[in-house]
Amino acid sequence: KTLHPKVHGGLLFIRGNMDHEAAVKKHGIKPIDLVVVNLYPFERTVSQPDVTLHDAIENIDIGGPSMLRSAAKNHESVTVVIDPTDYAEVAEQIKAKGNTTLGLRRKLAARVFARTSAYDAMIAAHLIKTFGSQPAPMAAPQPSLPLVEVKGELPNTLALTAPKAQALRYGENPHQRAALYGRFKDYFLQLHGKELSYNNILDLTAAANMIGEFSGSEPALAILKHTNPCGVGQGRNLREAWERAFATDSQAPFGGIIAVNQPLDLDCAKAIAEIFSEVIVAPDFQPEALELLQKKKNLRLIKILKDPAQAGGWDIRSVGAESFLAQERDLKTIQASDLKIVTKRKPTAAELEAMIFGWRVVKHVKSNAIVYASAQQTLGIGAGQMSRVDSSRIAVWKAGEARLSLKGSVVCSDAFFPFADGLIAAAQAGATAAIQPGGSMRDPEVIAAADAHGLAMAFTQVRHFRH
Repeated sequence: KTLHPKVHGGLLFIRGNMDHEAAVKKHGIKPIDLVVVNLYPFERTVSQPDVTLHDAIENIDIGGPSMLRSAAKNHESVTVVIDPTDYAEVAEQIKAKGNTTLGLRRKLAARVFARTSAYDAMIAAHLIKTFGSQPAPMAAPQPSLPLVEVKGELPNTLALTAPKAQALRYGENPHQRAALYGRFKDYFLQLHGKELSYNNILDLTAAANMIGEFSGSEPALAILKHTNPCGVGQGRNLREAWERAFATDSQAPFGGIIAVNQPLDLDCAKAIAEIFSEVIVAPDFQPEALELLQKKKNLRLIKILKDPAQAGGWDIRSVGAESFLAQERDLKTIQASDLKIVTKRKPTAAELEAMIFGWRVVKHVKSNAIVYASAQQTLGIGAGQMSRVDSSRIAVWKAGEARLSLKGSVVCSDAFFPFADGLIAAAQAGATAAIQPGGSMRDPEVIAAADAHGLAMAFTQVRHFRH
């Protein structure tokens, strides 16, 4: 019944179209203005431990998705509802106006396509698991993330379609199988070197996101290892930026990822070529630099085609248990005018510049994250410790190892200082200013400690946890 031509004719009938008007009159088709469908419970059925193939097949809905898709396609005229949480709003609009608004119909239609896409994906996944088959490859990768927002909320259905873009030798470790999916190659072009590994891809995207913080600014260079910055510098040219970034830590860059915010020139390429690097990421490579670096057959040279920050606003992470977390991407940036100065002493112009520089970096360091910085150079980086004061100690130790003075530096923290001890330790190390989100119940104690040690401190009122 739900597949009858008169049903779909009534759903797809375009009001005001002369050919359609004539066809519905000729065939006795009545227009359908509202469709409400609850799909067969396929997901619930196959989640049962004793489910049979017969039960699974019987719970594949055919007519429901067909009506939903027809109605959603013709949303200019038809209201389609798949989620019971939308019943009240639809009923309210019909009661008040006799119909729904076009805006609501568009949102509901998008929700339908997201839901039916996810429904089909669940069926495919179950049958592939049951029969041991693999889906046929698509002609070209055309992934989508239909995260349909209604009233600013995250979607009720997360539908992800991302055909395989590249097979990988293995995953994070050799015993793990892996592949790359999606539109990665729309954003990055490999010009030279060995095939990218799973870890290379993680690292180079982290590097591109890190250096993206300096888009449009003076020459900047970042060195990363295991997705963490181990040195970032700016200068009059990329060679000077390299020297400042490399000075932060001259050991960690071995086998690391290097990213620049301008076309890589020969002078900087010569300096980079003196050490072993896995990947260099740049918006472009000057011909002389490319010729030099191509002599290293294993060095991967990656051209940024599009800023990955342009890709949209969602991070999606598998957490096991057949579950995913989705959140807006952390694209928040700040300017000096956004800072709230909370201490008696105001920061100098140089300290303010160092605050903004360091804040751009600490955002990309694994939590708990502490960065000591000057206006154009990281001086010490402490990453991933369970206590903030330990991250600070590591950053101070790394600066000492590099023989970089922290006198007059700015300490940057990705989250608030829960106690005054971390700030006091920074002051004792030589820092004269601090930047942090603020928001701790002990903020008054931390501010008092800053005042007692003559530090200028700014609150960003923005946290940058990274896990």
